[in-house]
Amino acid sequence: MPDQRMVFNRVNWSEHDPAPLYLLLQRHIREAVRSGELRPRDVLPSERDMAERLGLSRVTVRKALRGLAESGLLVQKRGAGNFIADAPPRVEQALARLTSFSEDMQRRGLKAGSHWLLREVSLPSPVEAMRLNLSPEDRVVRLRRLRLANDLPMAIELATLAERDFPDPEDATQSLYEVLEARGLAPVRALQRISAVNLSSADAALLGVFEGAAALGMERVTFLPDGRPIEFTHSLYRGDAYDLITELKTSR
Repeated sequence: MPDQRMVFNRVNWSEHDPAPLYLLLQRHIREAVRSGELRPRDVLPSERDMAERLGLSRVTVRKALRGLAESGLLVQKRGAGNFIADAPPRVEQALARLTSFSEDMQRRGLKAGSHWLLREVSLPSPVEAMRLNLSPEDRVVRLRRLRLANDLPMAIELATLAERDFPDPEDATQSLYEVLEARGLAPVRALQRISAVNLSSADAALLGVFEGAAALGMERVTFLPDGRPIEFTHSLYRGDAYDLITELKTSR
């Protein structure tokens, strides 16, 4: 295990860096986590010890640690100190099979969970109307939630459905696909686009990572057997938690 005293003794505060000292300290701790010098569940030195070793005020150290805790990198426990947060489970996501988040987690022996962020009925945005073949006067149900695996944040998911297919957003339960299947509206295929994105401060805070962290942005439209679109989903997946897997074959 790396010597944490060395981790915090090596800081070189640049006179040419205009960033406040608390942000420089946050940057240093994040880099130590990325490099493996600080690992999940490691206990950081006390505020007093850290301030003395770095030549900073305790107010500066406290502000830096509070910001890291709010972003999810640290866990603060009264009387026990500051801990590096647990890393999320690593998930391999196959691209050739249409599954729900809950099914994906269950197949991997992980406990799927959700924290609801939004459930509403509203008029569709232009993109939602186009993806779901709706008129501007049609209404949609939006379901936005933070998806969890073993109680750790993994993804932010916004699912949009036509109100005629899903009139009451309160009917949404743990697995949306299970609800749709019970209503005879189970999707059978999907078109999905994946792109690399950097997280905003708000999304990063929800996922427990730092602002600007790499993520996978996924847009998916699912279809019924008759070809009608049933769901439009936009998701942000933690880049440090997902590997995308696909099988490629030659044309021969």
